[in-house]
Amino acid sequence: MNISELLARQARKFPAKTAVIDGETELSYAEVDRMVNRLASSLARLGVGRGDKVALYMPNTKEFAISYFAVLRLGAVVVPINARLTAAEVQYILGHSEAKLLIAHDWVHQALAPLVGRSHITWIKTGKGEDGWLSLEELIGSGDPQAIVCPAKEDDEATILYTSGTTGRPKGVLFTHRNILTVADMIVIETKIDRQSRLLHLMPLSHSAPLHLFFVGGMYVGATHVLAPAFSPEVLLELVERHKITHFFGAPVAYLLTAKHPRFSDYDLSSVRCWMYGGAPLSREEVRFVADCFGVERMMCLYGLTEAGPNGTYLAPEEHAEKAGSVGRYAALHCEVAIVDENGQEVAPGEVGEIVLRGEGVMKGYYKDEEKTNEAIRNGWLYTGDLARRDEDGYIWIVDRKKDVIISGGVNIYPKEVEDVLRTHPAIADVAVIGVPHPEWGETAKAFVVLSAPLESLAEECKRFLSGELADYKIPRLYEAVAELPRNATGKVLKQALRAREAATQKTQA
Repeated sequence: MNISELLARQARKFPAKTAVIDGETELSYAEVDRMVNRLASSLARLGVGRGDKVALYMPNTKEFAISYFAVLRLGAVVVPINARLTAAEVQYILGHSEAKLLIAHDWVHQALAPLVGRSHITWIKTGKGEDGWLSLEELIGSGDPQAIVCPAKEDDEATILYTSGTTGRPKGVLFTHRNILTVADMIVIETKIDRQSRLLHLMPLSHSAPLHLFFVGGMYVGATHVLAPAFSPEVLLELVERHKITHFFGAPVAYLLTAKHPRFSDYDLSSVRCWMYGGAPLSREEVRFVADCFGVERMMCLYGLTEAGPNGTYLAPEEHAEKAGSVGRYAALHCEVAIVDENGQEVAPGEVGEIVLRGEGVMKGYYKDEEKTNEAIRNGWLYTGDLARRDEDGYIWIVDRKKDVIISGGVNIYPKEVEDVLRTHPAIADVAVIGVPHPEWGETAKAFVVLSAPLESLAEECKRFLSGELADYKIPRLYEAVAELPRNATGKVLKQALRAREAATQKTQA
């Protein structure tokens, strides 16, 4: 079995079933499969073959779906690139992945103008061919509709996903067909996705959960996929109502923003069987706020990371009432989880350790980086870098990212703990806490705060609010009001960007 065969099989079994909805366009499984064969044959004429890397630079559109399967059908490797990345960021990924060809959407292709013609890469875009670009539609139209049998085996390489680069240069996470099929199988079983399901894709398909879990997972069972190029609360609400969506996965920020929409209650969201969230932490209070709006009986938290497929743990709807804010108790299907100390030994309940995961969904490795692969995968376990503890009932609570822990005067400060409290302040919309250099303590905590209402003294009010809630040593000494926090496409705060900004400020003041 390979990923390409999922589409081909559904096209044979359910040819008239709607596979993809993109705006006013609806394509059946048979139509998508024919277009995939046509494009694959044209890509083969351009020299794409087994093992070659092909980059996709486009938002969630029907062209992404067709291109994704066309590349895989040839036994080539897909390199999805977030359509919001700059030319410089794309250039790095193209060079590192050794991409032979890039397919872009007409809406975003101009961002890559500085790169076209400066390398051996073949450039393709939707719409008309121009200025060094070939036309995707012309390639599909001129292609051979004869069925192509994908030569890939389960252990062949299928995809390279690039991490968000929150701590430096993005790393290429390499997956085999087996890795991806494993996590696709997991999600359809754990969330009860079937042929009658209608999945809404608003989170970028360049990321692991939207792509591997829900796009491939939906193809696994022959579900209908509704694609939209960008998230907004209005788009989410309107598409759920219009298309009777049954499953949606979103970053926590998508739920928080949508729950605050002034006309939220005007929309009929009763078709949804499962609202799934993951990719960034939510505090207990935030989960309860979201669940009150969307329905706690339909909320599901998914925990995992790109390198795991993603696979990991989940908090089921029936567990939210008592354990909101936890990421669950058990590992999901095809996965094992443990919390270990620095020596790899499992810690006792209540103690903080690092989450490790094991299963067939775990990446093959970091592309062209054996050293980092060996650091991440040890004795078959993937070390996540997430610190957590189990409560008395065995439920896992994320404490913080290991790399984000602040060591001030020899004691550990977990920024997430501080952030969770500050976010409950009525005048604070968002906050991120980082460690900054201190001449005596090594590090001290600084909070970057997004205000929803003015405060007379930010520092004094935050310190007052935290006093009594946290030990004195955990309370940040430094505060700065900002208009917004830097985030990647999945909603994660880019703390590296805040650290770089702080370093530049200190250098300027020196």
